[in-house]
Amino acid sequence: MTTADYADQIKHLDATLRSIEGVLDLAKLRKDKGELETAASAPDLWDDQAKAQDVTSRLSYVNSEIDRLLGLRRRVDDVSVLLELAQDEEDAGSLAEVGTEITSLAKAIEEMEVRTLLSGEYDEREALVAIRAGAGGVDAADFAEMLLRMYLRWAERHGYATEVYDTSYAEEAGLKSATFTVKAPYAYGTLSVESGTHRLVRISPFDNQGRRQTSFAGVEVLPVVAQTDHIDIPDNDIRVDVYRSSGPGGQSVNTTDSAVRITHIPTGIVVTCQNEKSQLQNKASALRVLQARLLERKRQEEQAKLEGLKTDAAGSWGDQMRSYVLHPYQMVKDLRTEYETGNPSAVFDGEIDDFVEAGIKWRKQRQTDS
Repeated sequence: MTTADYADQIKHLDATLRSIEGVLDLAKLRKDKGELETAASAPDLWDDQAKAQDVTSRLSYVNSEIDRLLGLRRRVDDVSVLLELAQDEEDAGSLAEVGTEITSLAKAIEEMEVRTLLSGEYDEREALVAIRAGAGGVDAADFAEMLLRMYLRWAERHGYATEVYDTSYAEEAGLKSATFTVKAPYAYGTLSVESGTHRLVRISPFDNQGRRQTSFAGVEVLPVVAQTDHIDIPDNDIRVDVYRSSGPGGQSVNTTDSAVRITHIPTGIVVTCQNEKSQLQNKASALRVLQARLLERKRQEEQAKLEGLKTDAAGSWGDQMRSYVLHPYQMVKDLRTEYETGNPSAVFDGEIDDFVEAGIKWRKQRQTDS
């Protein structure tokens, strides 16, 4: 590739980055940073822990966005200088270094560009994720646990805090269901494309005849309810049951009736929380999950009215969207975007960014086409 080709690529990357800087509004991010730093330094900040966590979380996010934008800008400027030096000195080694850096930059800028596509009403919220084992017996329960680990590892890779509200263990292995939050700005907009039915094909480790088994698990992603949301839940609309938590033995949560199950009588929605030691803590967490489900139901009903369609509360995550094949070949494929990889082990270890980015682009294209 010639120096002129590299120069054109750098020019294109520079233009793309300027567009991203404009959409993400670097000046506003810097202003927000100043205001959040002032709020974070208030002596009474931690008098309200929920507010304090919100402030510190948003400050961390803003700092991260600013650092990423400035870092990308610095890299674009540096590679441009390196190209000039390589051209002046006719240095083949430096020219090869330019090519490597351009490839890396293109990937990083593309990832940042995807963030600009998150403009939905709740996209900037934290995410509440629910995973349920579907058809497939013990293999499905094991698959649900594999998906839980996958998403928690993804969050860990990005430095996002998580909190597991509920894990309902299956009798032989794996999970019947699990609910957790990802506490990071835009977690909902990012992970919402993961909603749907996931399918696993493998030689079952639970089948003594070594037969191939297909199993399913459902993933539901909801926006976490904010203080500005009005979700009124009258006391007489809910039934609260308490019971002893289930799970691996030896845990103190198993020794008292601390687990909470809340049934929303008008809709039939049932939520549980058992991972805290305190019944009050579990009830508060369960109410947050219920509020998130009711908020999503309200959003879907409003959207259905606009589209003239009858809403189906389960339809948003009831459609098969990804296959994980471990036998007779190795492949993970998204059935909507056609994106695929031959490395399932990496995917189950949390490397799902490429699938998420492809899903966000696919969703944006569908919205544009409609």
